Amino acid sequence: MFTPAEALGLVMAVLDGHHDSADPADPVGGALGKILRVLPEAVAGPAAAVRSLSTRHPEPGARTPDPETTAVLVQACAGHRRLRLAYRIRPEDERVMEVDPWAVVVRRGRWYLLCWSHTKNARRVLRVDKMAGVDVLDVPAVPPADLDPAEMLEDHLSAGWRHEVEVVVDAPAEAVAEWIPRSLGRREPIDATTTRLVGSTDEPDWYVRQLTAIRAPFRIVGSRELREAAEALGRRLLQAGA
Repeated sequence: MFTPAEALGLVMAVLDGHHDSADPADPVGGALGKILRVLPEAVAGPAAAVRSLSTRHPEPGARTPDPETTAVLVQACAGHRRLRLAYRIRPEDERVMEVDPWAVVVRRGRWYLLCWSHTKNARRVLRVDKMAGVDVLDVPAVPPADLDPAEMLEDHLSAGWRHEVEVVVDAPAEAVAEWIPRSLGRREPIDATTTRLVGSTDEPDWYVRQLTAIRAPFRIVGSRELREAAEALGRRLLQAGA
């Protein structure tokens, strides 16, 4: 009943929460249309209504990548085969790179390829929706034995941004882990009751709002921009409660 792209699209839709596209050119939209056409009317009517009203809540700017490209990546990871990718750094800047694919990970509607780039001679986390072409090479590609895909992705998302972050929390690392996601930074136990949070951000105002989830005393050691953002947020909250 389904084309390969539609079948792959439905599997991907379940993983990233995609369920609102009515565009027949979209494989998910086409597959859902086929399902609705064969459902009994008593079910099809309400299902179509829900489809027209449903919305997604992924990370801003998240896009579901091409299902066939995603399938090639997943199969290359499973088969341990090197890839040659055409990757769009920006819409007008497309680059070719050779990578050893390790894993495909979905996070908040975004699809990522974790890999080793032979072009950059470094670990890389690449957006699957930015891939313009994928060729499988007849070259072995073995992932690290200790690879933790989720941890590697979170490490990548928490590092490399403009403003360094260092926060000392008066709570054990286990408690901090319950309040702050790994993508915000690395949790380093100082002692049994104190934890250092280390990361980086491009958006200090946004980052300090995330820190309000910490249910223990904490101090922002760095950066200056983060301290200034915290002071500004504190003034707004004091004014709101005055």
